Amino acid sequence: MKKILSLLLVFVLVFSLTACGSSTDNQAGDQTDNNSSAGSAGSDSSDNSNAASDNETAEIVPEEGASLIVWESPNEEFDFMEQMAADFEAKYGVHVDVEEVSHDKTGERLAQDGPAGIGADVIAAPHDHTGNLVASGLVLPNAFADEIKDEMIDSAVQAVSYDGVVYGYPRAIETYAMYYNKDIFAEAPTSFNDIIDFGKTYTNVNENKYAFFMDVNNSYYVEAFLEGGGGYIFGNGGTDKNDVGIDSEGSINGINQYMKLKEILPIPSGDADYQPMVALFTEGKVGAMIDGPWDLPTIRDSGINYGVAKIPALPDGSAAKPFSGVRALYVSAYSQYPNAAQLFAKFYCEQENLIKRFNATGQIPTFKGASEMEAMLNDPDVQAFSEQAAESTPMPSIPEIQLFWTAMEPAYSVIWDEQVSVEQGLKDAADQIRSDIAAQD
Repeated sequence: MKKILSLLLVFVLVFSLTACGSSTDNQAGDQTDNNSSAGSAGSDSSDNSNAASDNETAEIVPEEGASLIVWESPNEEFDFMEQMAADFEAKYGVHVDVEEVSHDKTGERLAQDGPAGIGADVIAAPHDHTGNLVASGLVLPNAFADEIKDEMIDSAVQAVSYDGVVYGYPRAIETYAMYYNKDIFAEAPTSFNDIIDFGKTYTNVNENKYAFFMDVNNSYYVEAFLEGGGGYIFGNGGTDKNDVGIDSEGSINGINQYMKLKEILPIPSGDADYQPMVALFTEGKVGAMIDGPWDLPTIRDSGINYGVAKIPALPDGSAAKPFSGVRALYVSAYSQYPNAAQLFAKFYCEQENLIKRFNATGQIPTFKGASEMEAMLNDPDVQAFSEQAAESTPMPSIPEIQLFWTAMEPAYSVIWDEQVSVEQGLKDAADQIRSDIAAQD
């Protein structure tokens, strides 16, 4: 079993994971408008950047009187970040305040608050934000790049790099899979056709009972269908901004397969949302749902009789291909205490602490040899996510990926609500992205 899981995880990680979660609420336009000021601040911070690079082979110590602000998402990751803040202060004598900012909003907030001197010193962000963060001059190069390269898996390092320079501190790899209620499905469904057939008699909207539920306009989750059907976002492995594939034949096929689920989830996109999905599942009213390891603590605490498995085959038999990504920390180019900030990010990502983080969040660590951790080998849930990751698609990390998030939530909403056809909805979204890219060039 160890060998099998190791091979699976190695196979997962050879992909250049370029994501955790991402949100369609990102205001890419606002961030672009801030590029000028952020770039100027980045130039002002060049001394900090050079100092960090010069110190990579020397000992870095916190600045005298240093104190830090860290932005972290408001969930179990926030609780763990507070633990790391306390441990760091105990070791280095540097006080760290942890503030709640959703990880998909930290770059946008830093562009606004950094120039005013009220931004964070360290931010948590998914790796697909790397291109925007760097291009906008918001973050410093990783002061411990050589150590990070030695300690972390190559794909995770590549995910937080831009133009060959390491910027982020990778802390977890992630994807999503299928949770299922074993009292409703005795065995994990392997085909959406089976779920649809079952749902024809089980689903009852008036009783809030559903054979299947998902956040239907969240492009992070819907990607499993778009890519599974043969579609893509950007060409050349997600790096060619001039090849937008959202309205390609494969993408249209994937979303047509996705729309077949509406027969057993016959509610508006505004109601088929993330929060009711998790709540109904933990109440035993949902047979299966698509979600990530970040909700494992909630689901385990609920006492529901659940299992985790790969996302079933699409109705046409194609394998689902969900997004995968890396969660990381980045040091602000505006930090008054870059040494202390870099030390904190490195401290957080030490192997011992990432093992603790795995126990708290269920997210797979990025250090080499993580697949041999006893906790992972003995955890069937983690094994299921690892197996799913082997059939995942890394999120692109070029700056233009933010345009995808902005365009796709409204597109999937009107498609799901049948206000437009699949073909027209995807074409409109693709044309919007192409137009936004042209306007930036």
